[in-house]
Amino acid sequence: MSAALRVFWAIPQNEIAMRPVNEAVFSRPSHSLDQCADKLIQNLHFYTSLQAEEIQRIVAETAIKTLKKGSLLLREGQIPQVCYYVFKGCVREYYLVDGEEKTSEFYLEGDSISDDLSKIERKPSRKYWECLEDTTLSVFTHAQEEKMYRLFPSIESLCRIETEKKLGQFRELMAFYLASSPEERYLNLLQTRPNLVNRVPQYQLASYLG
Repeated sequence: MSAALRVFWAIPQNEIAMRPVNEAVFSRPSHSLDQCADKLIQNLHFYTSLQAEEIQRIVAETAIKTLKKGSLLLREGQIPQVCYYVFKGCVREYYLVDGEEKTSEFYLEGDSISDDLSKIERKPSRKYWECLEDTTLSVFTHAQEEKMYRLFPSIESLCRIETEKKLGQFRELMAFYLASSPEERYLNLLQTRPNLVNRVPQYQLASYLG
C-alpha cells in the first residue's frame, strides 16, 4: 500500500488494524482538509486517467489525522492493518534489541509508512513507529486498498510499477550501507536528506547510521 500512497500523494519533483493508535491521541488536522483533498485530486489527475466522479470517490474515502508528538502509530507485537502518508511532521521507525532502540528509518513529508510483510502474512510486527513531531497523515486501511484495486485496475498497475522501483532503490541503499563507514553514511545523508539532520536527536541519527 505504500506504493499506492506514493502514487496518490507525491507531487513529482520535476513538476513543481488493529488500530495501533488510540483515537484519543488524534486531534483536528493542522493541514486544511481542502488542501489535502486538492493535493490528492491533482496527483490522481497526473498519474491516472480516472474520471472526476471516480477521483471524488477516492477522496471521500481518504481520512486525514493529526497526531501529537510522542504518539505511537505501531508497537511491536501488533499486526498492522493501516498505512500512512506524511503530510507534515516526522515519524521514526525503530526496533528494540536487548532493550536498546535501534533506529531503522525516518519518515518526513512526502513519505509513506507501511509494514507490508507483517500485514500480508498476518504476523506481528517487530517495529515501532513514533511521531517525533506533531504529525499530519493520511490513513488508509488494507480493506480500502483491496476495494480500490477492484474498482480501479489502472491504480493497481501503477502501484506495482512504483513498488518495483522502490525495491530497486532499497537494494542500492543496502549495498551502500554494507560497503560504507558511518562517516560516509553521514556525508551521504547530508547530501540526500539534509533537512533530517536538524529535526531528529543526534543519538537517534547515530543509531540510524550504525
